[in-house]
Amino acid sequence: MKKLYVLILSLMMFIALAVAGCGSTTDSKPAAGGTGTAPEVKAIQDRGTLKVGVKVDVPKFGFKDPKTGQIDGFEIDLTRALAKKILGDEKKFEAQGVTAKTRGPLLDNGEVDLVIATFTITEERKQSYNFSDPYFTDGVALMVKKDSGITDLKGLADKTIGVAQSATSKKAIQEAADKQGIKVKFLEFGTYPEIKTALDSGRINCFSVDGAILYGYLDDTTVILNDRFTPQEYGVASKKANAGLAKVVNDTINDMKKSGELDKLMQKWGLK
Repeated sequence: MKKLYVLILSLMMFIALAVAGCGSTTDSKPAAGGTGTAPEVKAIQDRGTLKVGVKVDVPKFGFKDPKTGQIDGFEIDLTRALAKKILGDEKKFEAQGVTAKTRGPLLDNGEVDLVIATFTITEERKQSYNFSDPYFTDGVALMVKKDSGITDLKGLADKTIGVAQSATSKKAIQEAADKQGIKVKFLEFGTYPEIKTALDSGRINCFSVDGAILYGYLDDTTVILNDRFTPQEYGVASKKANAGLAKVVNDTINDMKKSGELDKLMQKWGLK
């Protein structure tokens, strides 16, 4: 009888341990689909394509070749790196052309997962979007016609400066003009080629945007002045709610910095 009692007790202990073991296994499962992957990242993986808003009118960053229709540049290479990280294939992305005015709304309505489009990080914008750590830093600059005789911001007193809609250039130049005690006028345009055309036709006296962008529009008739205003740090933007996607992006950017891959891409595209 005693042996039977010991056998039953041992069996009950075995069952209890087995049940406890099953319970601990269940509790340790990752929350998101059993994989630890954030829902928004898994949605991209299930779709099989990363949708990214990019510039198509900024040489060296994101530019669409009118002959081939191919979009290429430094930020397109960043897009490829993120597609490889998220989907395992650098070709699995869709690039949608955006402007300074449209990139935010396209991100808001879900037409794109990310915006990698010379998007300057500001405290105000961080209230609406997640931004990665900066992957490129520039400053607002001024392009004028060589024969204008203009050599600095003071030379633009009472003159008209062309800027992109919703860009940070206008604020940066206005603040600098206020400090120097001069008045300037602004004319806003939807795209950079429109601003360059306005400069060439004499509608405006200056084309202002980040220096690296201006270099893509430099020609024999124009010059970029030496002054730089308000550092502009570019970051990859995602929806505020998509913290998991933002982490993947930021980790990838920082890994590229540490490995030197980011510097190599800058050298490839002639960026400083």
